[in-house]
Amino acid sequence: MLCLWAEHIGRSPGQLLTQTWDSTWYTRIAAQGYGHTLHFTDGAVHSDLAFFPLYPGLVRAVSTVLPIGGGTAALLISWAAAAAAAFGIHLLGERLHGRTTAAVLVLLWGLLPHAVVFSIAYTEPLLTALAAFSLYAVLTGRWLWAGSLAALAGLSRPNGVAIAAAVCAAVAYELWKRRAHAPWRLWAAAVVAPLGWGGYLLWVGVRVGDPLSGYFAVQSGWRSRFDFGADTLRAVRDIVLGPAELASTGTALIVAAALLLFVLLLLDRENRPPLPLLVYAGVLLLIAIGGGGSFFESKPRFLLPAFPLLLPLACALTKARPRAAIVLIAALAGLSCCYGTYLLTVAPMPL
Repeated sequence: MLCLWAEHIGRSPGQLLTQTWDSTWYTRIAAQGYGHTLHFTDGAVHSDLAFFPLYPGLVRAVSTVLPIGGGTAALLISWAAAAAAAFGIHLLGERLHGRTTAAVLVLLWGLLPHAVVFSIAYTEPLLTALAAFSLYAVLTGRWLWAGSLAALAGLSRPNGVAIAAAVCAAVAYELWKRRAHAPWRLWAAAVVAPLGWGGYLLWVGVRVGDPLSGYFAVQSGWRSRFDFGADTLRAVRDIVLGPAELASTGTALIVAAALLLFVLLLLDRENRPPLPLLVYAGVLLLIAIGGGGSFFESKPRFLLPAFPLLLPLACALTKARPRAAIVLIAALAGLSCCYGTYLLTVAPMPL
């Protein structure tokens, strides 16, 4: 649908997939390394140091090995990561609730309104894949794998710290249960998990001359900060009280739905997921809602890796009549295709 509409309005589908908003930053870093900064008349300073290194590093590696450009390499990595994420989510869903619920969970994740992001040169598929397999490693007791994958997730995106928090929470719980009988792998997982995220923040801090808060100064240049949801509340108030773009209204509805699903996740005693999944989803939700200053309409994208939020809906659809489940999933597919096309071709604000 995206390609058909792009051709209809005279735009290149390839450019939409590989040169949309942040995609150009990632491909530039892959080709030229860090060091690009844009200065604006309002005082904003956009530095490429705000973007974490794993994805552009992979793009550079693939484009070096294969005879393809950076944009094509970025797409191949995103598509492969999305497929891996779907597989990892299915493994988790099957372990927790069986094969049918796992399949429904993957369908719901792949048909989210912002799921078009999984098809473009963005980092959300990579983070989701690493997080899914790290959480699966936690649930199966593979602690070194869990910590290592969490460290890689921390190198992929700023909110990759959520998986490090989940692994550390799981380790803390296991240490409390086992006490003196805890194996060294538990301690190793807790040490390794935050190394990726913390290491990049430290590297940026050293590079800009402020080891402890340098990265946050870079984010401040992008008008990005953590204000405990004050900007989010102001944006929702403006949407309710006055006319708003479709993307803004959709963002408010998606954020509200995410909050509701997290509450259902906490209250469902029968199907409540393990602690690591709750911590992971909770931290992602906290970062998305509590973050301020940056573009409000990006919040649904920040929530794309929070697939545990979909577990209550997946369990409910598994128990529903097949006809009702099919109708709902078909409606979500139609919404996802239309809304994703709108986001990339019509919406005036950054994705």
